[in-house]
Amino acid sequence: MATLHNPILSGFNPDPSICRVGEDYYIATSTFEWFGGVMIYHSRDLLHWRMIGPALTRVSQLNMLGNPDSCGVWAPCLTHADGLFWLVYSDTKSWQQGYKDVHNYVVTCTDIEAGDWSDPIYLNSSGFDPSLFHDEDGRKYILNQLWDHRPGRHPFAGIVIQEFDVAAQSLVGPIVNIFLGTEAKVTEGPHLYRKDGWYYLLTAEGGTGRHHCVTIARSSCLLGPYEVHPDNPILTSRHNLDLVLQKAGHADLVETQNGEWWMVHLASRPLAGQSILGRETCIQRLEWPANDWPRLAGGGCEPRMEWPAPQLPAHPQAGPPQELTFSENRLPACLQSLRIPVDDSWASLSARPGALRLRGQESLASRHRTSLLVRRLVDFHARAEVALDIAPRDFQHMAGLVAIYDSASWCYCHVSADAERGRVLRLEWSHDGSFGGDAGSVVTLPETGTVEIALELRHLELRFFWRCAGSDWTPIGWPRPADFLGDEYGRHGHFTGGMLGFACQDLSGQGAHADFLRFSYSPL
Repeated sequence: MATLHNPILSGFNPDPSICRVGEDYYIATSTFEWFGGVMIYHSRDLLHWRMIGPALTRVSQLNMLGNPDSCGVWAPCLTHADGLFWLVYSDTKSWQQGYKDVHNYVVTCTDIEAGDWSDPIYLNSSGFDPSLFHDEDGRKYILNQLWDHRPGRHPFAGIVIQEFDVAAQSLVGPIVNIFLGTEAKVTEGPHLYRKDGWYYLLTAEGGTGRHHCVTIARSSCLLGPYEVHPDNPILTSRHNLDLVLQKAGHADLVETQNGEWWMVHLASRPLAGQSILGRETCIQRLEWPANDWPRLAGGGCEPRMEWPAPQLPAHPQAGPPQELTFSENRLPACLQSLRIPVDDSWASLSARPGALRLRGQESLASRHRTSLLVRRLVDFHARAEVALDIAPRDFQHMAGLVAIYDSASWCYCHVSADAERGRVLRLEWSHDGSFGGDAGSVVTLPETGTVEIALELRHLELRFFWRCAGSDWTPIGWPRPADFLGDEYGRHGHFTGGMLGFACQDLSGQGAHADFLRFSYSPL
């Protein structure tokens, strides 16, 4: 019998929402400030998952220009009903100083593979983590966490519900607070299910850190009152710091066509206390007898690394390509940009056949327009390489390879220009907003020709290398600590994960470019 290994979606893939349509399973995960918004995956056996791509690909669906780090898309909910896929999501604009400026929307599509998602319908702004419940009578309801900014009040003020009128494309009727949460507090991430005449309300509690957990309550009436599971939490790793899977929480449930129940959830795998891969998607088997409560199969509440595979036909699927040569007319789904969509104004596959031309925009510290493309770090030990052509005009024009968490934490090895030395290679970094560079390791390069840059990540240590045509790989600078890629690092946000990619800047505002010939990623 095959074995299911966690995580099922490695790297930055938090807040999973799952739905089944016939024999097909789909998961949607949060993307925060990375564009396009909401990453969608497909499987037919719950073991092998293929990245379809982001759902929100237009500014009309998601405008994150200026969004702070760790804002943007929070906690999507993916469902299927009435011949449509329904996707509900938050666009969070701020999360500091006691406030949560957040706007919730719903989009729909008929063909999730084609990604023909509609323009959004605005729902509300009362809190985050919205979800959509389709009741048996055909009526639909939006649930979300209610945020209370007032001093002296607990900011997580419960789970509210309101009916969604499909014809009117708006919320209608009273807003009802149906669940204030358990003693774990920080109640969020609601999902509602109808089973055996009961309404089951699944929530995340404890905060998305060490004390994270999954709790459940039920009621015979949609609007409550809801009684809590006698053995809550039904999933948590907070009692055992020796578990590989930590921070387990924020879950969703799915029933297979064979009647098995499974729970997808987020978790982290800290390495020496640093979760450089971010919060990943994992899965646990449930037992859910009729008229009873769901529990982890075999008992307990701790997440497991392995389960016997579900009773479904095996369906292997290809993962993202390891090497990109930019010879096709579109970019692969695994590449994401920062806050803005990829378009010909700054990223062109036609300007130079066989290359991707990036027009330089703002710095990596910008919250607006940065010419940057990245893919998820999915291995603790990995290597990335890029080959590029650039004729830098001056020191403000640069392009190269980057390891990045957010606008405050990154490490960047780039080709630029120096008035005395000509074309040079530099290493710069920002750790939680503290900027620095290795001035003593600047490399003088030939004035023309392709430059290759590589980085290797080993044991929470990052090192860059370079070479030109006909030369061997040579290190630049000293190894750098890679803890800045972890969720636990810094003050500026801790909801995403490590990303590797390439960028081009022209800080003079003239839009000078660089051509990227190749980008690769591989585990070590």
